[in-house]
Amino acid sequence: MSAIRFSNVGKRYPNGHEALVGLDFALESGELAFLTGHSGAGKSTLLKLIMLMERPSRGEVWVGEQNLSRLSRAQIPLHRRHIGVVFQNHQLLFDRTVFDNVALPLQISGYDPVDAARRVRAALDKVGLLAREKLNPVTLSSGEQQRVGIARAIVHKPRLLLADEPTGNLDPELSEDIMHLFEQFNRIGTTVLIASHDLSLINRLRHRVLTLQGGRLVADSH
Repeated sequence: MSAIRFSNVGKRYPNGHEALVGLDFALESGELAFLTGHSGAGKSTLLKLIMLMERPSRGEVWVGEQNLSRLSRAQIPLHRRHIGVVFQNHQLLFDRTVFDNVALPLQISGYDPVDAARRVRAALDKVGLLAREKLNPVTLSSGEQQRVGIARAIVHKPRLLLADEPTGNLDPELSEDIMHLFEQFNRIGTTVLIASHDLSLINRLRHRVLTLQGGRLVADSH
């Protein structure tokens, strides 16, 4: 079954900018793929359509068996609970501990506190930060902060994990570590789509690469 399917998708913003043009592709359940292209090629817009932060101007976006155009505004929060998202700038809260940052999605979803604590510690263990749970994220390195962001994205065991330039602020060695973390989650069945312009790293990892140029899909290499 396809985890993500774009069928003739276009996105035109109110100012007339065509961010995406005639996109057709499918990402199978359990697949890991990279999304690449120059700055402004449409990578972030594509991810926003999957998250329903934006809606397409034409065409259809499917996540699993759900046609996103049929979802009402009230159904969007439930849709997002099945997706983990990792951002370039972490978007961590520096007035909370590492533990509380990772627990946030579970609190919003109304998880039992004991179950939530168990899940948070399991997620922090997966990213190698269990010993840092009581610290404030501001005391961590940028690589560790990104790992906290990843733990927060996977704490509710999403079926789909999206990452928007997750290694954009990291040095090459840390970038490779972060990408290997995504591969680990993919091995246990999570579908992963990573937007990145780090071509040398992408080429070393040998996964499927979707290349955007001017909002069009110009290459799809396996």
